Amino acid sequence: MDFRDKQAIYLQIAEHVSEQVLLGRWPVGEKIPSVRELAAELEVNPNTVMRTYDFLSQKGVISNKRGIGYFPTDGASDQIKLYRREQFLENDLPVFFKNLYLLGIELSEIATRYDQFIANHYQSKS
Repeated sequence: MDFRDKQAIYLQIAEHVSEQVLLGRWPVGEKIPSVRELAAELEVNPNTVMRTYDFLSQKGVISNKRGIGYFPTDGASDQIKLYRREQFLENDLPVFFKNLYLLGIELSEIATRYDQFIANHYQSKS
C-alpha cells in the first residue's frame, strides 16, 4: 500500500479496510485480519492498525468479538458508504468541480469516462 502525505496513515488504512468490505473481499460474518496480521502486511506499526480498528468500530463498520477478532458488522457497507459519501461531497467534489471548470472539461466527457471506468474495473467480464 502506498501512503499519501496529506492524510493520516490510520485513515488511509481505514479506506483500505472499507474497500475490502465494500468489494466483498471481507464479508460480514468472516473474520478480518488481526491487528498484527494487517500491520505486518502493510508494514506499519500495530498501534496504527489498532487506531484504525478503533476508528472503524466507532463508525459501526467493524466489531470486536473478544478473544476471536474483528468482523464487519451487518450494516458495514451502509456505514462505509455514508461516511465516505460525506467525506467525498465535502472535500473531494469541490476540488473536482474546480478542476473541471479550470480545464474546460464538459460533464458529458466525465459521464463517458465514468461509464468506461466502471465497465473496465467493476463489471464482470463474460
